[in-house]
Amino acid sequence: MSRIGKKPVELPSGVTASVSGQTVEVKGPKGTLSFKATDDVSITVDGNVVTVEPRGKSKRARQQWGMSRTMVANLATGVSTGFKKELELSGVGYRAQMQGNVLKLSLGYSHDVNFEVPEGVTVTAAKPTEITVEGIDPQLVGQVAANIREWRKPEPYKGKGIKYKGEYIFRKEGKKK
Repeated sequence: MSRIGKKPVELPSGVTASVSGQTVEVKGPKGTLSFKATDDVSITVDGNVVTVEPRGKSKRARQQWGMSRTMVANLATGVSTGFKKELELSGVGYRAQMQGNVLKLSLGYSHDVNFEVPEGVTVTAAKPTEITVEGIDPQLVGQVAANIREWRKPEPYKGKGIKYKGEYIFRKEGKKK
């Protein structure tokens, strides 16, 4: 039995959900998101509560049950409050700044890195060493943050690079004479 799937998803105030076939559409103050569930689960909406039930006792139905419930919960969270990832730059001369729709990163390369921000995500650089990625789709927000981090992952000797806020970097000791 799925412990996550058993819990109904309560929609926050100002958020509405509708089901047509296997597609769930959630509307809120920040926008509209939809999710197409597999045929292994059935989704029902009663007022401001969305419930997900498996259609059988197969292993796949039980897997889809919890996953579909989490996807619907993410839709509700996304359209009401949104998702946010924060990145920190640490290293001498490492800087970030927004120029229109392009994030300009100085990461110790011979050239600046220009990162084109995709639609559906807002990227801000309040300080030169902090980047905030915000949006309503958790997958897109996480992917954009991972793509930015990919330019210079934190290294274990000095800790230089782009890391998530609050991330612990395992430090190694350098060579000894």
